[in-house]
This record gives sequence, C-alpha cells and structure tokens, in this order.
Amino acid sequence: METRLTFLGTGTSQGVPMIGCGCEVCTSCDPRDKRLRSSAFVQYRGLDILVDAGPDFRQQMLRAGISHLDAILLTHNHKDHTGGLDDVRAFNYIERSPIKICCEKYVEDSLRMEYSYAFAEKRYPGVPEWQITRIDDSPFRVSENIPEFMLVWKDGKGYEKVRVTPEFWASERMRRKNPDCSTAAGLPDINPEGSEIIPIRGRHYMLPVLGYRFGKIAYLTDMNFIPEEEFDKLHGLEHFIINCVRRGRHLSHFSLEEAVEISRRVGAPHTWLTHLSHQLPRHSDLCAELPEEIRPAYDGLVIEA
Repeated sequence: METRLTFLGTGTSQGVPMIGCGCEVCTSCDPRDKRLRSSAFVQYRGLDILVDAGPDFRQQMLRAGISHLDAILLTHNHKDHTGGLDDVRAFNYIERSPIKICCEKYVEDSLRMEYSYAFAEKRYPGVPEWQITRIDDSPFRVSENIPEFMLVWKDGKGYEKVRVTPEFWASERMRRKNPDCSTAAGLPDINPEGSEIIPIRGRHYMLPVLGYRFGKIAYLTDMNFIPEEEFDKLHGLEHFIINCVRRGRHLSHFSLEEAVEISRRVGAPHTWLTHLSHQLPRHSDLCAELPEEIRPAYDGLVIEA
C-alpha cells in the first residue's frame, strides 16, 4: 500500500446540513449525510499530507486524531479551502516547527492579504508559522517537514528560532512514536528528495485550480473544466476522486452527469464523488442510482492503493 487517503470533509462551501435548511438531506439521521467542508488527509510514501484547510480544519484534525503534518497542499484560495489555516498554530506549538504550505503564487498573494498578521514585519506573538513553497502545474516533490530551525516558545515574546540538525527531527519523531525510547537506535530514515506529486490543472469557473495525484489516487475538487492535455495524467488510477455539487450544469462545479461522464473516460476501477451539496439525494439514495464503480464519498471514508 503506497497511498492511504481519508476524506476529512466531503461537503460544499456551506457544508451539510446547511444552516437553516429543513430538507430531507439536511435532516437525515444517516451520519454519511453530515458533511464538513471538503478536505483530505493523504498518507503517501511515509508522508502525512493535508489537501486544503477550510473552516472545519480544527474539528477535522481532532476527529481524525491527526497530530502531525509534513505539508498542506492548497487547491485554490477560496475560504472554504483556506479558512482554517490560522489553526496550524497548534501544530507549530506541539511540533515546534513551521508548517509547510504548497500553493500557486496567486494563492500565496491571497494568503498575504487575508492573513496579513502572519506576514507582518513585527508580528503578534503566537501567529501561525508557515513555510510557503510556490508550485504550478508541473510535478513537484514533497519531503518530510525537517526545517533548519526549531520553534521555542517564550512567554510574552513569541517563538525563538533555534537552529537544529535533521538528526534532531529524526530523534523527535522517534520520541513521539515511542516515548520510552532513550537511544538513537532505529531512527527512521530521512528521504531528503521526498516523493513526487503530480498536479492536475483545472478551472473553477474562471479561476485556475489544482488537483493532485498521489500514486494511484487522484483528488480533484472545485472544478468544472479539465483541459484535454490533463487527462494523460489520469491514466492508470485505482481511485479517482471528483467534485459533484448537484444535478444539472453548475457555474463552477461539475454536475452529477458530468462527473459520471468524466469518470467513465478516466476509467479507474473506483470513482468517489466529493464536494456534495444538499441538492443531491441522501447518501443511500444516491448509491442506489449510481453505477457500482461510482460512489458518493463521506466524511471518514478511507481508501487505499
């Protein structure tokens, strides 16, 4: 098993149930119809990677018991995918390191406006500590989160940055996994080159967005158009994940009909629908009408390849 993906959220920007709505989906007692904003946790070749950090980030981390992240990959700059980034402060404090964020330049520019306090020259003590890496639609590599310095909290002053070695971080990881370990024997190997991730370019109305391929799993959310040349990146998948917001054409998302059509073209043995709204049927009803190889995802679902 090379890749393990956990759906942390499978709902639209408003989530399901939607505030104030009394429809049969929003009032469903089936836990699979309770959908936080879309996000995925990917364990890929020894790395712990989060795709998008929306407003439900804190709840998703606690619910899934996630205590470590090597990187956060952002698909685009909309608030339902970036609104929880302030809460990485918990990881900064517990792991004593900044969080690596991979995103396109326009997404970074948006973060600099929306989270200006995190980029200020004189920053308030305790603001989130990020290490931003710019990417585009070319393949890139993600490695373990091994920064050159450790964050040491000083009350009333904020973080002091102390330079440390990669061996220090290896020892730290071993200590967290086995608190009784008192020797350096058996420290996990560090792969400085990291693992390759393949971005999939799409369009979310007029906005360029990215999906990501991790081995034999591809995760595409918030798209309503995929350029012809990008389909070559989707050959040989075991699991294909695509957004689907409702029946009938939508301004910025694939419809159910379009998602099914694209799934058949990609030809993966398993397709999972995400970013689902309350305008689609309840989970059980949607399963009943879809082909067996296409299923609606739900919060907490785990797939492996």
